[in-house]
Amino acid sequence: MTDIALTATAAERIKSIVAAEPAGAGLRVAVEGGGCSGFQYEIGVAPSANADDVVIERDGARLFVDPVSLPFLLGSQVDWVDELIGASFKIKNPNATSACGCGVSFAV
Repeated sequence: MTDIALTATAAERIKSIVAAEPAGAGLRVAVEGGGCSGFQYEIGVAPSANADDVVIERDGARLFVDPVSLPFLLGSQVDWVDELIGASFKIKNPNATSACGCGVSFAV
């Protein structure tokens, strides 16, 4: 059990983003050191899962998480939000003890 949730809205957005990519493509979410709070999310299209990735699937969409990032993301929810300030993937992470004002970086 990966305990990472992918909302229906995020799944639909992932499918639309990777529609022009080769079969097996998905969205990669990784946690990297950096940002003003210590860690930051890296989100991008990946042509396929790596051999050691955890793959979360919903409604035909695929989310890839590497084994180093996985502990930081356990219990998280990946969502797609369309707000007045813009549309983006948002990660609701219960492991984050604080976050920067823009929500891009976090601390654990």
